[in-house]
Amino acid sequence: MAPLCEKASHPVTLQPEIGTHAKDVAEPELASHTLVSLAEKEPAKEDEDPWNLPELQDNGVKWSDLNTRGKVLRVLTSTLKFVLLLGFLYMFVCSLDVLSSSFQLVGGKAAGDIFKDNAVLSNPVAGLVIGVLVTVLVQSSSTSSSIVVSMVSSGLLEVRSAVPIIMGANIGTSVTNTIVAVMQAGDRNEFRRAFAGATVHDFFNWLSVLVLLPLEVASGFLFKLTKLIIDSFDIQTGADAPDLLKVITEPLTKNIIELDSSVISGIATGDPAAQNKSLIKIWCKTQKVTNLVNITVPGIANCTPDALCWVENNQTWTEQNQTETFNLKKCAHIFVHANLPDLAVGLILLALSLLALCTCLILIVKLLNSMLKGQVAIVIKKVLNTDFPFPFGWLTGYLAIIVGAGMTFIVQSSSVFTSAITPLVGIGVISIERAYPLTLGSNIGTTTTAILAALASPGETLANSLQISLCHFVFNICGILLWYPIPITRIPIRLAKALGNHTANYRWFAALYLFLCFFLFPLSVLGLSIAGWQVLVGVGVPVLVLLVFVIVVNIMQSRCPRFLPSCLRSWDFLPKPLHSFKPWDRLVTMAMTFCRTRCCCCCKCCNDEEKDELKEDKSLEVYDNPALTIEDEGKVFATSL
Repeated sequence: MAPLCEKASHPVTLQPEIGTHAKDVAEPELASHTLVSLAEKEPAKEDEDPWNLPELQDNGVKWSDLNTRGKVLRVLTSTLKFVLLLGFLYMFVCSLDVLSSSFQLVGGKAAGDIFKDNAVLSNPVAGLVIGVLVTVLVQSSSTSSSIVVSMVSSGLLEVRSAVPIIMGANIGTSVTNTIVAVMQAGDRNEFRRAFAGATVHDFFNWLSVLVLLPLEVASGFLFKLTKLIIDSFDIQTGADAPDLLKVITEPLTKNIIELDSSVISGIATGDPAAQNKSLIKIWCKTQKVTNLVNITVPGIANCTPDALCWVENNQTWTEQNQTETFNLKKCAHIFVHANLPDLAVGLILLALSLLALCTCLILIVKLLNSMLKGQVAIVIKKVLNTDFPFPFGWLTGYLAIIVGAGMTFIVQSSSVFTSAITPLVGIGVISIERAYPLTLGSNIGTTTTAILAALASPGETLANSLQISLCHFVFNICGILLWYPIPITRIPIRLAKALGNHTANYRWFAALYLFLCFFLFPLSVLGLSIAGWQVLVGVGVPVLVLLVFVIVVNIMQSRCPRFLPSCLRSWDFLPKPLHSFKPWDRLVTMAMTFCRTRCCCCCKCCNDEEKDELKEDKSLEVYDNPALTIEDEGKVFATSL
């Protein structure tokens, strides 16, 4: 930056003329000093790696310096903080449960209707995006997987056609922790780490699908491998999967809302009675009674097999078992007596659960920041981020995978586990390199729960249910083998860091990413699939070729630009909105400023104060503009002199 000062000093004579006041001389010296100091500070800022874990320093009094009263107070304060942390974590998990219920109320029946179109489901790409959409709508891969299992068991869907839907469910379940990461947008560096820690799950799932879905369509290796496993073992019906998390959260959530998930499965399997049922459970205790009754049939050929059949008064009678359901006890949740449609209740719960989720997350982050200081922070960081000693360092990541699988098996939800570690990544307790294997283990843990649930299926549907669960398990194992064992193949980490850098600079892009990846793209592909495979190929192939071309050119521009034509060595020949976020950022900033000034009257005073401060500091602001080039900085310096 030294040449900058020399270049800036040429157009201006710094020697004061006779009669020049001292003030006139001091102003250029101040400007020069300001510019040089900024030039000296800039390289230090560039050399600093934003992905380094922050040092959580303890600014309080040391334990040895405290008297007895101070030590007692510190112990009581720490205990209270820990109890509050457990309470907020409990509310955080409960709010995730209620959020899932609200999504089911808003879009559950739509999810069931999506599964009814078997012609579309036969298209593997359509099946993939349907799995994404349904899992996003019901906020639970377990629910969407159970719908697929029920359809396969009833014969409405083949196992081979269900495999892409399971892959899509694996993608859709990662939307929850991405939403949680958006809640940490207040601090730029925390948001950078949290969003990268959440989207590393997205990139792993998408990259695994890009490799394994074409392979499955071409060879059917997942279907054949799982079929071979099931045929090789004499698998018997087992017990229900453990439901440890429900035991803890149900006392609160069942007083807020209870849902009848069989309604969604009934709609998907074509039950006409389920279409008019409400998802809100009214009767929690019922009893079914089966009686043998006499009924009339058109003829003897229509009689029930192995039952009496007789003719009386020119009518053919037979005996048949009929089951009646008697309602015994109503549920205790707050909406049991509300005459509101499912959509209204879903929207109310959606707003309340998001508010509770944001509040709990903010309070959890604040408490963790206040607790993780000094020696406590050092110990936790060492335990979570330190590798085993040489030569066993490579085992650390695999141990993290096992821990992630075990924790997910305990809480029985990958969304809850990944959403819980996302704030820890944001505040710098867990590095993204350690969060990645924990997330991979979470993917395995949620599939083992599904396998145990499939083992509880009846004997006639056990094979198909278990085969789908094994497809989910083998898919995640193959994804781990692709993107983890060799360090150079851990591409999801690099992609997540790149996306984290972009969202830290342009925080509005996080909301756009959520909308594009989990709503607009799946809906567009689904619409093209409904139009026919010719339309899907005609539109999808050119878009895919263009995307691959852009990626290859970007890589060559950064690695080997000499092999590119001169026009492709940069994207400057395109309009700026097509290769830069800055025009869009200005547009979003203007829109937000307009809303703040026009739509919120209480912000006018704050805006006026900000304008006054900006006017006072206007002379200093021209030097703090990172968008200026070296030549522009020279012009500004010369003009100020």
